[in-house]
Amino acid sequence: MDPNQFYFRGGKDSKEQSISPPPPQRTGSASSVHKSGHVINHGHRSSFAENLRGLPPSPRNQRHPSFTQSAIQDLLNHPPAPRSQNPRFAGRDWRDIAVGELVSKDDVTWVEMDTSVQDATMALLKNTSSNVVVVREDATYSTPISTFDYNDLNAYILVVVGLAHPSDDLVELYDTLAKKAQARMNIPLRDIQPICRKESLVTLQGDEDLTKAIEVFGSGVHQLLVADQNGELIGILSQLKLIEFFWNEGVNFRVIDELYPRLLRDVGVGSQQIIAVNADSPLTEALNLMSQEGLSSVAVVDNGLNVIGNISTADVKHLTNATSLPLLQNTCIHFISIILTENGVEKGKDSFPVFYVNPYSTLAHTVAKLVATHSHRMWIVESASPSPSAPGTPSLGPTVFVPTPSSSQTSLTGSHFPSGPPASTLPGSHLSGRLIGVVTLTDILNLFAKGTGLNPSDPSEQRARRRRSSSASVRPSIESSRASLDIRR
Repeated sequence: MDPNQFYFRGGKDSKEQSISPPPPQRTGSASSVHKSGHVINHGHRSSFAENLRGLPPSPRNQRHPSFTQSAIQDLLNHPPAPRSQNPRFAGRDWRDIAVGELVSKDDVTWVEMDTSVQDATMALLKNTSSNVVVVREDATYSTPISTFDYNDLNAYILVVVGLAHPSDDLVELYDTLAKKAQARMNIPLRDIQPICRKESLVTLQGDEDLTKAIEVFGSGVHQLLVADQNGELIGILSQLKLIEFFWNEGVNFRVIDELYPRLLRDVGVGSQQIIAVNADSPLTEALNLMSQEGLSSVAVVDNGLNVIGNISTADVKHLTNATSLPLLQNTCIHFISIILTENGVEKGKDSFPVFYVNPYSTLAHTVAKLVATHSHRMWIVESASPSPSAPGTPSLGPTVFVPTPSSSQTSLTGSHFPSGPPASTLPGSHLSGRLIGVVTLTDILNLFAKGTGLNPSDPSEQRARRRRSSSASVRPSIESSRASLDIRR
């Protein structure tokens, strides 16, 4: 693969990261902080010489009052950011907007079943608009039969490095794939289809309205294909793209926009059953958890369950070169430091994406962060109550599964795990809080669907479809530990 896809830098050499600005709101803050005039210190009397020379006053006398903690929190929850709306959707009811209006044919990248995994990966890395490539039988066909995304790439990487956990009927296939990869043989997508456990492949007509799309997404499907009347593929619509649409045009759709000012704890979205990984666990622990559980990301926590970062399947793009193999032998926190360094190199500035909210965050603030970070989920952390009369945290305790390294996979042969930067050195560790829940795009779209009278199916059906069957033999199910707080390293 192209060596330029990855730039390896050690965590110790990376600069201290700064917190990226909070995500933009659609409307201005109701509690903006105004600048004050200069503060004159009457305790200091200027000398006659100072007055003659016209020296400027001391910088101490020009300070503006500092923000109070409550003002800072209010600014985080309601950051001002005016935006313009798309005139195409002004005044229209969202239920009258066609699915085809939200997609573009430019987002569709085709590969064939006999395309090598390496070439399919390169196509996936280039397609940043939809983060998925569509698979057909061969170039003479226009009917999609599968897709290839970062979840599939993650599963494939685990197989070829010998760290996957196949079911009994797939052991021989996994061994064959690993041997072919080690021999540098081309492996076609056709050969890896059994390891790509898919959600339902749903196709909608471009002239269907958004009610059908939101009902499908609210049922747990992450993306759907859009075709014209002749069956030709004209675009791909994802949960995130639909959430971005509602966020950017939400003020045009009153039913949905009325939900935005409400607090997370009041709208009842999210779950208290969370799968997280300890910062000192090997990176392969996080990759295996996502593969086995059908997750697109996992929270990275310290020993006190404080959120210090996030690892997603899209981050495996940093593992697509042979020089990146040492990362698999290192810790999750080290991998996070690499990602932060890479973002700094690519964007020209240091940033620390904030992947968490609290029960008193508004739905608008949560959606804004999901859109700004292009994430599928936000972690809910413990927060002090904004009111003395309100409880500080939800009354029910969360179920957090933080597996031990022995509960999932063994390390690479002869590998060791060098110590990465301490968790306390990452900027997010000082600003987050104890992990108590998670809210996903599916949760929010399910809320939108039900709030507008639709009946999405239970999202757990799609979650079960994505979950690896081998996970049952690797760890106890989350359901069996529902009543307890499972905190392990």
